[in-house]
Amino acid sequence: MVSEGKAFTLSDEELAQFHRNGYIGPFDLYEAEEMAAHLQALRPKLINTKKAVYGGGKTVSGVTNLSNYDRHLDIDFLAEHITRPEIVDRVSSILGPDTLCWRSEFFPKYPGDEGTDWHQADNFSNVAGSKHPQIVWPEDADFGGTITVWTAFTDASIDMGCLQFIPGSHKSMNYDESKVMDYNPDLINNQEKSGVRRGFFGYDYRQLQKDPNWSPDESKAVSQVMRQGQFIIFWSTLMHASHPHAGKTDQMRLGFAGRYLPTSVRVYPHSDALAEFGGAASLEKFGNVLTSGRDNFGHNRFVQTTVNGYRFPVRDGVPA
Repeated sequence: MVSEGKAFTLSDEELAQFHRNGYIGPFDLYEAEEMAAHLQALRPKLINTKKAVYGGGKTVSGVTNLSNYDRHLDIDFLAEHITRPEIVDRVSSILGPDTLCWRSEFFPKYPGDEGTDWHQADNFSNVAGSKHPQIVWPEDADFGGTITVWTAFTDASIDMGCLQFIPGSHKSMNYDESKVMDYNPDLINNQEKSGVRRGFFGYDYRQLQKDPNWSPDESKAVSQVMRQGQFIIFWSTLMHASHPHAGKTDQMRLGFAGRYLPTSVRVYPHSDALAEFGGAASLEKFGNVLTSGRDNFGHNRFVQTTVNGYRFPVRDGVPA
C-alpha cells in the first residue's frame, strides 16, 4: 500500500518548526471512541503471536521477547495504520518522496511503572546483541536517525507517563552507540535518576554517555500530553523520555511507534537476527514496507501486507 495523495503534507512553517525543534504535533488521526474500539478489537490479536514475525523469539530469564515488534506485518489494522496518508504524507514531506517503514513497536506503561530514561538513537546499535548498526545512511547524508511516529492508543497524560522532549536536542548526539550497555532485568522498575523513577527496560542508558559527568537539562523538557487517537512525529536523535505512570488510574498507557526512513538507507545490513532487551529472534521473516514512492536502490528487503495476512517480496512497490 503506497500513499499517492499529498493532502497532509507539512506546510513550510510546520517544516521549519520541525527542523528547529526536532518534533511536530500532536495531530488528530482517530476519534477517541474510534481508537478505543480499534484497541478492543486489537487486544486478542496482540496476544496471539503465532503469526508474529518474531513470535518464536527466545527470552532471557523469562523477562521479555520481541513479539511486540513489527506487528504491522501480521495484523491488518496496524498494516493500514502505518500507511495512513495522515502519517505518510507528513513523513515524506520530511524525508522525501520515497519512504519505508522498517519497524514498529508497542510501548505499554502500566500503573506504577517507571518512566523511560532520557535517550537518543542514531543507528540503533546500542542494544543490539551484534553491536552492528541496524540502519546505515548513505555516506553523503547530512544526518542519521529515523523518524518516529508515536500514536497514543490510549490517553497519555503526565500522570499516565506521557512522552517528554528537549526541543532542539536532535542536532547533536550526547551518547556513543558503539559503547556497550549491560542488560540486567533486575533494574526494571528499580532505578531513580534526579529524583524521578526512570529506567530503560533493563539497561542504564547513562553507560553510553560521551561525557560521564554530563546530564540532560531537564528544565527545557516539554511534556507531550496526547489524547487517545493522536500522533506525534519526532527524530529518534531528539532527546526524549517519558514520565512514570503515577498509578492514579488502573488504566495502562499504550503507545505505538512506527519508524520511517528514506529508501536510500540500508536496514539491518549486517544482521540476520535481533538480540536486544533480553530477547532474540531471527530476521528471516522480516521485511520493510514501502510507504511512499519507489525503491530505486534495491539493497533492502521489502514485503507487502494484504488483508489476508499474506506477505510477498516486492520490488519498486509491485509484488515480484
